[in-house]
Amino acid sequence: MENDNFAENEPLAEADDFDAMPEAVETVETNLIILAERMDRLAGWCECLARENRSLHERIAMLQAERDALREKNEQLRARIDTMIVRLKGLGQSL
Repeated sequence: MENDNFAENEPLAEADDFDAMPEAVETVETNLIILAERMDRLAGWCECLARENRSLHERIAMLQAERDALREKNEQLRARIDTMIVRLKGLGQSL
């Protein structure tokens, strides 16, 4: 009888294991779905940040070129002013 009792309990234990497995599988699948969604969102953020980074680098290059052009123009104007000052001093001395 003891063996019969053991045999009867064994299928019940297996049935409990099968009942718990779908919940575990669903939990794993749910976690994988959540992880995949987070990875997609992260990939989207990375793409957005990469585009923004490229745009900012282009903007920096443009502003640096503009700065260099303004510096050159400033130097040219300074040279013209210095030339005018020299001429004015020359006019003042000749009077």
